[in-house]
Amino acid sequence: MSRLRPIVSERASRGTGGYTPALVAGDYVFVSGQGPLDPQTLAVRGTTVAEQTRHTLENVVALVAAAGGRAEDIVRCNCYLASIESFDEFTAAYEDFFSHQPRPTRTTIGCELAGILVEIDCIAYVPQLGD
Repeated sequence: MSRLRPIVSERASRGTGGYTPALVAGDYVFVSGQGPLDPQTLAVRGTTVAEQTRHTLENVVALVAAAGGRAEDIVRCNCYLASIESFDEFTAAYEDFFSHQPRPTRTTIGCELAGILVEIDCIAYVPQLGD
């Protein structure tokens, strides 16, 4: 029997790739890269980096919540931008979303993304999960 528990949520996109949207391993929740996709239709939500950042983070947090955590439990985010030139707009939206302190640690890079402007994965620490 696997000690990993897969997590899905009707409030977050299940994506289209060969991966699990999120996994619980001990006290940690590992969320696969999420984009600004509508959970039901998989249509891209938002046309600006700020809008897509908010929708992407909503998907990320929905998966953390489905595992029993909350936004404040996220300790690490890897963020990917279709254009690093949008870094300031992205950061403003990210800081609005994560208004609590301390914010998660973060790496942000520019990369090639297919049809979206933002993708984010994360790790959350939720101690009660390992009980």
